[in-house]
Amino acid sequence: MIATLLRISWINFKRDRVVQALTFAVPIIFFSILVTVFGNQRDVTRRIKIAVVDEDQSRFSQKLVTALKNEGALSVRTQGGDDQRGPLLDRAAAEALVKAGTVPVAVVLPKGLGAARRFTAEPAQPAAPKVALLSDVSDPIAPQVVQGLLQKVSFTAAPEAMATEGIAMFEKYAGALTPSQRQSFDAWTKSMEGDTVQAGVPKSGGNAAPANLGLAAEVVDVMQTDQGSNIVSFSAAGIGVMFLLFSCAGAGGALLEEDESGTLGRLIGSRAGMTGVLIGKWLFLALMGIVQLTVMFTWGALVFGLPLRSHIAGFVIMTVFTAAAAAGFGLVLATLSRTRAQLSGLSTIVILTMSALGGSMFPRFLMSETMQQAGLVTFNAWALDGYIKVFWRNAPLLQLWPQVLVLTSLAAIFLAAARLFARRWETA
Repeated sequence: MIATLLRISWINFKRDRVVQALTFAVPIIFFSILVTVFGNQRDVTRRIKIAVVDEDQSRFSQKLVTALKNEGALSVRTQGGDDQRGPLLDRAAAEALVKAGTVPVAVVLPKGLGAARRFTAEPAQPAAPKVALLSDVSDPIAPQVVQGLLQKVSFTAAPEAMATEGIAMFEKYAGALTPSQRQSFDAWTKSMEGDTVQAGVPKSGGNAAPANLGLAAEVVDVMQTDQGSNIVSFSAAGIGVMFLLFSCAGAGGALLEEDESGTLGRLIGSRAGMTGVLIGKWLFLALMGIVQLTVMFTWGALVFGLPLRSHIAGFVIMTVFTAAAAAGFGLVLATLSRTRAQLSGLSTIVILTMSALGGSMFPRFLMSETMQQAGLVTFNAWALDGYIKVFWRNAPLLQLWPQVLVLTSLAAIFLAAARLFARRWETA
């Protein structure tokens, strides 16, 4: 008897593609995404995009820029324009790149940086100006990584500076170099440094203060927003969009119930026809989605201090187009499915996968460059990018046009696909 029951269960399992996907495909997909995001494999580690502004234009600063470009963990741009072939970036242009979300960090090498690296016999060295790291501190990882790599290249980019420091310490505790040793060392440092170093090093380590080889750097938050409110806005958008998809898919399943009860056939036979039925369902789902997102963001404003009132115009635009596209998506899943159970399984697989890739579960900026580009094929990524522009980057409304255009196109595509799949009810 047990064997018969096992055989029946196995047959049912083989027939149910949705259960098979939930059993094998979905866990593997989520495992792969999590390993890609949080793993340490070199082939999936993201390269941090940074902008570099060289205000000093000294030999030393140029060596720093070259060393940063050679860092495998960084993708460095020093020029403006979409093709990165425009004029050299200045501080204002680099700051604009950070505010627009094009790069998370911009490194500004200030004037006088190279001069402060010179070594003289005078005990008092000029204080080196600080390197500014213009950043969006809501990304807690990028500024720290860039700051660490900047300190690294400050040593490796100028080996003559390290050697000079070592000689100064040697002379302090072991005695001065011989004239021939001094001459050879000075010739080597000049050949390495060019015009960035004065001839000679401290002749007596006891009279000269060792130079501070590490670069002084400060992180400057160019967004000037509360990091807590940024996290709240990202969470509201991410969770809101994901559950909007679930609710639209679930509510769209009313088509299946109406088909089973015979109501759908009578509606199709009326003046509305199948097209009118789908339009009516789409409008209802879109209005439901607008209310759902409004409740979510209003709760965030009342309880967690989300700045909804100051961003109301951008919120309305993104919410209307996001809900419209999500409503169309729900109709596609409903018209594809044959039963409520099938709709439930299909929507779970598709929506969870889209949410993981699109950034609803964890920020896309934590992903590798490849994963970030892959996420753009999902509905979630475009909706979240729009909400981030509104609440995080304080972008003008006109800058929402890419997200609005894509969401509008998706809504039209989803409606066309739903109409195509719904033909089976007309021919039944």
